[in-house]
Amino acid sequence: MTGHHENGDSENGDSENGDEDRRTGGRSRSRALRAAGLALAGALALGAAAGGWVYWHLNDNIKSVDINSALGDDRPPKTVATPSPTASAGAAPAASPLPTGAMNILVLGSDSRSGKENQELGGGDSAGARSDTAMVVHVDPGRTGATVVSIPRDTLVTRPSCPLPSGGATAVQYGAMFNSAYSVGGPVCAVKTVESITGVRMDHYIEIDFSGFAKLVDALGGVEVTTGQDIDDDLSHLHLAKGTHHLDGTQALALARTRHGIGDGSDLGRIGLQQTLVKALLEQMAHTSLLSDPTRLYRVADAVTAGLTTDTGLDSLSELMSLGESLRGLTADRVTTVMMPVVTAPTDRNRVVAREPAASDLWKSLR
Repeated sequence: MTGHHENGDSENGDSENGDEDRRTGGRSRSRALRAAGLALAGALALGAAAGGWVYWHLNDNIKSVDINSALGDDRPPKTVATPSPTASAGAAPAASPLPTGAMNILVLGSDSRSGKENQELGGGDSAGARSDTAMVVHVDPGRTGATVVSIPRDTLVTRPSCPLPSGGATAVQYGAMFNSAYSVGGPVCAVKTVESITGVRMDHYIEIDFSGFAKLVDALGGVEVTTGQDIDDDLSHLHLAKGTHHLDGTQALALARTRHGIGDGSDLGRIGLQQTLVKALLEQMAHTSLLSDPTRLYRVADAVTAGLTTDTGLDSLSELMSLGESLRGLTADRVTTVMMPVVTAPTDRNRVVAREPAASDLWKSLR
């Protein structure tokens, strides 16, 4: 009896201990799962916060100018929009279909931003703002082809009266240097002057400064260009032998700005180099796997937005992303680069004027 009781006590004891172990183990696993869940929730919260900060940071980088309000209705007519494809029967409509219509963008490269980085790269302060590069980018309907028209900064034009941020307006000036428009009236006057001489409405305005351009090239890993002649320019600090070169951001910027080491030292020779560089950048972007490299994607996005000024229609990250997505089918081989036809100005051999009727015919083809 006693032995049996002891055995029974032993079995009961094992059962109680087993139950306790199961309860304790269950509580431990439960605590572990809760801890893992809290850790995961914390990681997701931190990721969301980091993502939110990145979006805010990139969005906050972008500067903008309300060109539409400044210029009002005294402008060329808007480009006729191409209707977006309609969804097939029974298909769910797209939340926000991408635009597919033709579009004209004025792209300026400038030294307008003050700051140590721009000064080290040859830029001026805000009081000495200049537009070093001016290109009208015409995107064809369907957005799979484009024409880039460079306007020489030394072109003599009739600069129209432009509204000033402080109130009032500039006076009309005949025989003015094209790039003086930016100097006297900023982006608003640059857009108005381009629209005045071309008869083409600029749907958007994009400006990138020296530092932003150099950082963009570096973030992409540099850019490969081929030059057809030796370049030896002490002013831009660029010395390249004829041939193919892989350039970093500072060298690419020097290439875009050099003029004294090529041709006759005028702006016309530099434009050819700038157009070569534009196509090379498009090629580099096409062959850089940004989506599979988040760190590089961030560097590129930060470089682009940090040096950017746009019109208010492109002054948010979502709007820029939508524009980029709509241009996804636009490759370098579908981009045509030309220069506005010009001749030497009769009043100044160091300046040029539009060659007619060729210039007017070109602009007419882009309306």
